[in-house]
Amino acid sequence: MKTGLFLGLATLDLVYLAEKPPGENQKVVAADCTIAAGGPATNAAVAFSCLGNASVLAGVLGTGAIAQLIRADLAEYDVRIIDLQPGLSHSPPVSSIIVTEATGDRSVISINATKSQVESQTINQDILTSVNIILFDGHQIPASQEIAELAQSKNIPIVLDGGSWKPGLEEILPFVKWAVCSDNFHPPDCKNSQQVFAYLSEAGIPHIAITRGEKPIKYLSKGSFGSLEVPQIQAADTLGAGDIFHGAFCHYILQDNFTNALAAAAKIAADSCKTFGTRQWIKNIQP
Repeated sequence: MKTGLFLGLATLDLVYLAEKPPGENQKVVAADCTIAAGGPATNAAVAFSCLGNASVLAGVLGTGAIAQLIRADLAEYDVRIIDLQPGLSHSPPVSSIIVTEATGDRSVISINATKSQVESQTINQDILTSVNIILFDGHQIPASQEIAELAQSKNIPIVLDGGSWKPGLEEILPFVKWAVCSDNFHPPDCKNSQQVFAYLSEAGIPHIAITRGEKPIKYLSKGSFGSLEVPQIQAADTLGAGDIFHGAFCHYILQDNFTNALAAAAKIAADSCKTFGTRQWIKNIQP
């Protein structure tokens, strides 16, 4: 069994299925709803665990009631939690999400980790005991930088979930082996995928991919460009698909090459879009 460390954002997601998001000063009745722990690193940790691995989530939860709901959900999926600020009394972020019934598109309002940044000196070096792979989602930059330096000394490879550019990420990039980014990931002065590939390559990252929803994945691996088709499905809910992709990628990259891992992760992510919420897909999983 492999162990993955997932460092970043933990939220509580309130997810509603509705005909459409509400307009200004409008109420909408939902057809369904679900509550689950969320955040890029969190959903990735759940996916990695459900594919037969051991997941450790490092983030800020604290002691409040919302943190207990997050803990209870993650316990169901055997995700171990390392709270980077265990004495914190304020609440983790809560995300409200509306999924459009006809398309599976989602609208999200949330607070990220800007109010709960961890100072690097709080990190315990024992956090890396028995870890085979690490994922950063960019929401805890100082902590990520310290763990990256420790990981380098222990030859533990790092995956970057590049959902969007966050100030300070440039400090972490030299430690990253695989950067799997969304089409919304725009480093400074980068306006298209070619510029993103160039920027990340110059930072020393050997393997880079850009996911683009239902469009082919673009990638650059050790100087070679390519693209990969992704499964075409009728999406019921796209929420968390990128996060699940990253968790699955961490699973497959430990046993296969870059392009095969991308293709296998894309299948898992596509399957997750066929059902409402970020957990139903797990019932039908075939690692």
